Amino acid sequence: MHCTKHEGAGNDFLVVLDPGDGLRLSVGQVRLLCDRRRGVGADGVIRVGPGRDGADLSMELHNADGGEAEMSGNGIRCLAQAAVDAGLVAPPRFSVATGGGVRTVDFVPGESPGWARASVDMGPVTLGPDQPQDFEDRRVRTVEVGNPHLVLAGPEVASIDIAALGPRLQAAFAGGINVEWICGAEDGGGELLELRVWERGAGETLACGTGSVAAAAAAASWGMVHRGGPVRVRNPGGTLEVTLGERAGDPAVLGGPVRKVADIDIHPGMLS
Repeated sequence: MHCTKHEGAGNDFLVVLDPGDGLRLSVGQVRLLCDRRRGVGADGVIRVGPGRDGADLSMELHNADGGEAEMSGNGIRCLAQAAVDAGLVAPPRFSVATGGGVRTVDFVPGESPGWARASVDMGPVTLGPDQPQDFEDRRVRTVEVGNPHLVLAGPEVASIDIAALGPRLQAAFAGGINVEWICGAEDGGGELLELRVWERGAGETLACGTGSVAAAAAAASWGMVHRGGPVRVRNPGGTLEVTLGERAGDPAVLGGPVRKVADIDIHPGMLS
């Protein structure tokens, strides 16, 4: 089996092109491929299939634990680079059917080999109720971005024990949930949020695209950032840009760089 490895802000994926729709990966195979010692190593595996529902391509996403997920903002941007490189679609715009609905991708090759910039229409963002907190500088609410998120705002994120809190918060929701901790930040370059994330099925990762969108939407609802303009979300692995619509329910757009890391031929014995 051949695959390519890509990363967006440190969020890395193995992308398998399957235009004939004949490949199926088991939970065990995905876990082994994503294992950073015994396999290749990745936050997830993406199978790119033929288009459906009027889209040019389809996306099947598996988290590192082998379970399927509805959507990944960074994952679909990595898929875009793999599909363009292979000639399955042509830039600058094409559509991808995901478990969270059809998404439109805008793709621009980069000036350096292996680099590109991809932006994706993430669809509407749905905010859950603002949950009352005991301290004025803390806020919490759920957010739906084609997959579920819990966003927690506080004075800082650096000292949070995500390895302990992430599993506990994820387990509190049926089917699990992605968890983002955010705070406001400044660097003189416009609106900026600091983010750390615990991803359902992957643990703490260097970045999360849907999580960045959820964070920006929640922050706007709390008055931490403004709607309508770009909000930069600084993930541990790099900064992503989120543009929210003027009104609640408008689609959000996620953008940022994407990089091809490697072409990989998987030994047949690894998947047997």
